[in-house]
Amino acid sequence: MSLQVNELRVHYRTLRGDVRALDGMTFGLRDGEILGLVGESGCGKSTLGKSLIRMDGRMRRVGGTVELDGRELPIDDDRAMNEFRFREVSLIPQYAMSALNPTRKIRRMVTELLRSRGAALDLDELERRMTQVGLPRETLDRYPIELSGGMKQRMVMVISTLLDPSLLIADEVTSALDVSTQKAVARALLGFRESGYVKSMIFVTHDLALTHHIADTIMVMYAGRLAEKAPADVIVKAPRHPYTKLLLDSLPEVGVRYTERRLEGIAGSPPSLLNPPAGCRFRDRCPIAGEQCAQDPPVTEPVPGHYVACWKA
Repeated sequence: MSLQVNELRVHYRTLRGDVRALDGMTFGLRDGEILGLVGESGCGKSTLGKSLIRMDGRMRRVGGTVELDGRELPIDDDRAMNEFRFREVSLIPQYAMSALNPTRKIRRMVTELLRSRGAALDLDELERRMTQVGLPRETLDRYPIELSGGMKQRMVMVISTLLDPSLLIADEVTSALDVSTQKAVARALLGFRESGYVKSMIFVTHDLALTHHIADTIMVMYAGRLAEKAPADVIVKAPRHPYTKLLLDSLPEVGVRYTERRLEGIAGSPPSLLNPPAGCRFRDRCPIAGEQCAQDPPVTEPVPGHYVACWKA
């Protein structure tokens, strides 16, 4: 097992109180596996990704553990996490196109980053990885402003994997790209795994269709908790949680006209995580909710490898 998260609880402290961004997340990630993490905005996807590398000082772990390759990550200790960042666990941040220093040429930027981690620049290896994602070697002698959005994104991806991390977290890396560039980025992520640059990957996104093509397993989150986790084909073709089914029903289908199938979203809004309701957090929007849903549903495994938190699954 590459990654094991047990009962992870992460809060954000605000003037109005603690926001329970993650409230008891438990899941595992095998060596070589790509996990697609999906859900509505505010469900805790990016918080989960960031908490595994401790990139946001506003976060506070209030419970749970995270183990990577048998070692517990000190995710509530910023200084201690320096030993693990980029070497054991690395992050391609959301809006990665703005992550490059505009005053540095790419070559100097990469050299300084590696030096800060006690590593030397292997130019041949860097150019090999750039070629794999379709970037010419001349890119190294350019400033970020001279690159297109897709080129910046792929350059950040290369930099994030230079130290061959065991776990790579890709946070919304395709959200600001056109369709053709999204496909190129997706191929590059798969290539990183196949080339052994990373062992396992968490792909955070809103795009269920793209996730289905990249991920081996898909995990659906809702209001800071796990709703459903199963192999990608199973999630798309045979979901068990009502929320997952409604998410899939809200997606448009190619070739289907509005007169044939009306496109509808999910009625209502997610609950506030400042003071979340008791029981199943989806029950106020769920079309099949009953009295039992006033109690917290346990995460069960109705068939091997398929986990779901619903009394009626």
